[in-house]
Amino acid sequence: MTKAKTYSETVIYDTNKRFNKLVKKPDELELIGKGRSAYVFKLREQGREMALKVFFPEFKETAQREAEIYKKLSDSPYYPDIYETGHSYILMEYIKGHTFYECLNKGIRIEDEMIQEVDRALQDARLKGLNPSDIHLRNLILTPSGSVKVIDVARFSQTKACKQWEDLKSAYQILYKKSGFPQKIPKLWMETIAFLYKKNWLQKQWTARKNKFHS
Repeated sequence: MTKAKTYSETVIYDTNKRFNKLVKKPDELELIGKGRSAYVFKLREQGREMALKVFFPEFKETAQREAEIYKKLSDSPYYPDIYETGHSYILMEYIKGHTFYECLNKGIRIEDEMIQEVDRALQDARLKGLNPSDIHLRNLILTPSGSVKVIDVARFSQTKACKQWEDLKSAYQILYKKSGFPQKIPKLWMETIAFLYKKNWLQKQWTARKNKFHS
């Protein structure tokens, strides 16, 4: 049994509540993130930093699906390297840097080249027969070298159209690049905007404004 598999099996979640909660983990693992289907831990071994994504019990199929997608994208420089996969975990390259969400919150400038890098990453996925979906600010990472990495690709296998990245690009061009746009955006603002977007309220308001303008 590999260390990654052992660690993944000693991570314990409380699944009896509405939101899964971490109950126990090995001391060697440092919690660095939580998503809808898994917690992510940093693992240091022989001077190398890796990320161990351990999925909640009900998301084992998601773990296997995401592992297969990462394998398809293994020749693209825009996605993390995968070292090992199992029924409920993925051991991958740890990506240093700031998510686009953190960039907006900390005032780190998002440049046109970064947007173009994301476009190239998503095109790589399309060329593999995938359908990039659920692209949001937390799964886009700006590395210290200035390159962009994309993580959390489980939904790249869905078939329905997803406009989320195109909507983010529109907001970047129409709002973010305007003079006077805030250098730092509070987390509460971003969470509120994300909530309204998820509820489709922002899209309806934008459509209404466009219709009023053209009438």
